[in-house]
Amino acid sequence: MHLVLLGPPAAGKGTQARRMTDQFGGVHIDTGDILRANAERGTDLGRKARTYMERGDLVPDEVVIDMVLERVGEPDCAAGFVLDGFPRTVPQAEALDRRLGALDRPLDATVGLEVEEAELRRRLAERAREQDRSDDDEQAVRQRLELFASETGPLLDYYRQQGLLVRVDAVGEVGDVTGRIAGALAAHTDRGDGP
Repeated sequence: MHLVLLGPPAAGKGTQARRMTDQFGGVHIDTGDILRANAERGTDLGRKARTYMERGDLVPDEVVIDMVLERVGEPDCAAGFVLDGFPRTVPQAEALDRRLGALDRPLDATVGLEVEEAELRRRLAERAREQDRSDDDEQAVRQRLELFASETGPLLDYYRQQGLLVRVDAVGEVGDVTGRIAGALAAHTDRGDGP
């Protein structure tokens, strides 16, 4: 399957993306991992990305799009992929659609993981303690959630209009959420909304 996982910070995108590739096959493409790897290696892209990431800001489209579009074109993605962290804006989604159209690899669905803000704040605070992440302080958390609402939120409408959006409650045990996603994807396909 060719899937996009959307959701605010700490919604469980990475965890569920790995579980989806285990269940359906394909490759987990984590934009954050790609950006961090570039930052650690000190590439031009990585230096630009680090500036934004250290402030808790989303990395701008022009820094991210080419990198991800190149990745989805690689041979190991032909059988399927789950995108985690991309697209984050409508222009990114439009660029992805063009690239996937050229590759004849259209999206099967976009899974919107839904979590209430209080639960997101709890998860982010817990992650900050467990992983000693200074980038998860209260100000950074507030900024990320605001950015998600303003920039990424419109993607839900974009994918809903295309008939690709599948909304899933992402609160509860990890396995339960995975089961909800699998059930929602099966229902999406059965309705004829997907290929």
